[in-house]
Amino acid sequence: MEQVVLKAERRNVLGKKVKQLRREGKLPAVLYGKHIDPIPLVLDFREASKALRGLSTSTLVILEVEGQRHTAVVRERQKDYIKNTLLHVDFQALSLTEKMRVEVPIELEGEAPAVKTYGGILVQTLESVEVESLPGDMPERLIVDLSNLQEIGDSITVADLVLPPHVRVLEDPDETIVVITAPRSEEEIEAASGMAEESEEPEVIAKGKAEEEEEEAE
Repeated sequence: MEQVVLKAERRNVLGKKVKQLRREGKLPAVLYGKHIDPIPLVLDFREASKALRGLSTSTLVILEVEGQRHTAVVRERQKDYIKNTLLHVDFQALSLTEKMRVEVPIELEGEAPAVKTYGGILVQTLESVEVESLPGDMPERLIVDLSNLQEIGDSITVADLVLPPHVRVLEDPDETIVVITAPRSEEEIEAASGMAEESEEPEVIAKGKAEEEEEEAE
């Protein structure tokens, strides 16, 4: 499993004063966990932003703080959505001997023959699943092979997931991940469009009638 190593320093600056750290190219963070007291941290902004970009919630992060290495995962990221930059990161420290539960993303791989052969529509209804394992066994993502979707109506459920050893999925085994649905015919599209137009018309009439009644009342 992929590991990201980041160097961090203990942070003495707290509260509103952390804005100055950001101006100096630093990224405020905090490390907390079951067996440690919360540790305010500061990281190099560029290094951390690059390392954490696209990281899943199950990817292990090694934080080096004053000569100690802490194994953690990213629990929360605060962002400036206008500038699309990180403002603060929460890391959860892990024990390598205790099982953890995290959401692992599902990655679709390959092509579904039913899409090409019958013009079927691939619908993904589940993008991640909660799993349990030791940190060292935790997968970064779970791959779903679409090549077995041969016919309209074929689906892949949680029970079909191929799991690494010592990893347990906590979701309902019958829950659907992806399914192939039939393409909508032109007649269905036109019918749906016609129904939408009809449903709008009474609203216009009702509005006009209400306005007339208001005018009469005046």
